[in-house]
Amino acid sequence: MENLLKLVETYAMNYGINLVVALLILVIGTWIARMITRSLTKVMNFRHLDATLVRFLANLFKATLYAFVIIAAIDRAGIESTSIIAVLGAAGLAVGLALQGSLSNFAAGVMLIIFKPMKVGDFVEAAGVLGVVHEIGIFVTTLTSVDNKTIFIPNSQLSSGIITNYSINDTRRVDMKFGIGYGDDIDKARNVIWEVLKNDSRILAEPAPAVFVGNLGSSSVDFNVRPWVNKADYWDVYSSVTENIKKKFDENKISIPFPQTDVHLFNTAKN
Repeated sequence: MENLLKLVETYAMNYGINLVVALLILVIGTWIARMITRSLTKVMNFRHLDATLVRFLANLFKATLYAFVIIAAIDRAGIESTSIIAVLGAAGLAVGLALQGSLSNFAAGVMLIIFKPMKVGDFVEAAGVLGVVHEIGIFVTTLTSVDNKTIFIPNSQLSSGIITNYSINDTRRVDMKFGIGYGDDIDKARNVIWEVLKNDSRILAEPAPAVFVGNLGSSSVDFNVRPWVNKADYWDVYSSVTENIKKKFDENKISIPFPQTDVHLFNTAKN
């Protein structure tokens, strides 16, 4: 009996020491993991990497370090870590099969972060939605629409679809169309349009604007007007040029045709 008590006491002491050491590994290891992650984040920020990529890599690196720390603590506590890893692997496979859609979103998020077709702050059209990129997450990307709605788009839809990024280039071309009547003077209308463009300081000299007759419609002669502007001035120029050309056309007696319907009445009554 005395030998049994000594055996239990020895086992409890050894197990207690292992447990304490395991807790120390867990506490100190997680602290070291946080410090290493912060240092890595500072290095990436110092190298001016994309903020979304920095957050993604930092979180991935921290999760990996935490996994190693937890496994080391479990092993030091005397629990067979290989069995736990095998169980976790089987569970991970089952979860992966159940969450194929989420995994495809994760893979698509990694591709978006690596190839960077857009970044936070860009104005884009993607998955049929227009908006400013608020965040590129691991599973979903968040856009803020022009009317301040928050839109969540699964990353798989973005990676498999067309993304139009309006913010990558510094300049944009404003495409407008104005119609005049067939009885109006084409040269006069062209000069009026050029006058409006030249008086707008936001329109760039290079590339040069273009003004030309693009179509002879059923009721109008259509001018294509294509000035270039800095991307921040796009909508303001579009609005103001449209308004000013309408005013100048009115001042110069240049008509802008609009759809009309002629109704002919016939008197079929017999005299």
